[in-house]
Amino acid sequence: MDKGFYLNTMICFVIISGIKFLSAQTLPTGNSKDFKVKTCLHSVSYAGVWRGQARLSVDEFLDKAKELGFDGVMLVAKRPHVSPFDYDDAARKKLRDKIESLGLELVCLAGYTDFTAGVDKPGIPNVEIQASYVGEIAKLADDLGTKMVRIFTGYEREGVPFDKQYAMVAEGLKLAGQKAAKYGVTLAVQNHHDIALHHDAMRWLLDEVNLPNVKAGWDAWSPTLEGLSSEELRQSVLTMKPYIVHTIAADYIPLPRFFYEHEVTNYFPGGDVMRAVAMGEGIIDYEAFFNALKEIGYQGYIAYEMCEVLKGGGSIENLDKTAKAFLQYIKRFQ
Repeated sequence: MDKGFYLNTMICFVIISGIKFLSAQTLPTGNSKDFKVKTCLHSVSYAGVWRGQARLSVDEFLDKAKELGFDGVMLVAKRPHVSPFDYDDAARKKLRDKIESLGLELVCLAGYTDFTAGVDKPGIPNVEIQASYVGEIAKLADDLGTKMVRIFTGYEREGVPFDKQYAMVAEGLKLAGQKAAKYGVTLAVQNHHDIALHHDAMRWLLDEVNLPNVKAGWDAWSPTLEGLSSEELRQSVLTMKPYIVHTIAADYIPLPRFFYEHEVTNYFPGGDVMRAVAMGEGIIDYEAFFNALKEIGYQGYIAYEMCEVLKGGGSIENLDKTAKAFLQYIKRFQ
């Protein structure tokens, strides 16, 4: 084969591959005028995960998202919702048709990873196992009509050197990214687990992984619980600008905890427990966060989740009321 022809072919392939990912998940433009509010409801909000929370089937959830007025949906990619174990080709087509018939956008699938799991058992290839799971979710996403899968990094385990755990996360993201690339799927790494939780650490990690389809799902609640100020929250968005393709919003309030010590007849403070409240009623400065997203020209959806024990309880009526409150709240940033 002519070397020049081969080189030109490879260049075209790289360019086309880049366009494939960019068209699937558009990065921030840097122009605030390009920002547009697009709302998405996460199915974890109606999955019955939290104490007292009502559970809807996938079809019931999709009908609910349409009824409430959301533009798109984010689906839990495990039981009780959309597990790849339960969806064969026919079920995938049926679900895709249902989403399209409602005029909803399937924004992404929610994958659940922990690349440091099994770090104490090096004989088990857990990183490879989890990356393979992400590959299955990526195929499911492609079949259902979305090009994004949300994943996590890893929880830090005691008694194991940090850098060994960090290396497992970096390797896992690379392997998962390669698997997802086969289906043109972008991975949105959420700032949720311990490893690389802070924006500086996450930016370093994604720079190190250095794959065009491994990006960030950047949220406001984690930086807030880390103790960051409103300006530092804004700075986290600016730092992560080259990577942000998704964000999930939820608001919380801390409830103080104390332990009674009988010997001294006194109470000692413990860590606060967080409870979910409607948008704008909690401690997270979403005014600063959403304005920062606007500042960088964020192009993705703003997903909403009720992912904790919720003020007012987990009845369908209260879940619906709280979801509607999000839609009203977000209008101020349009």
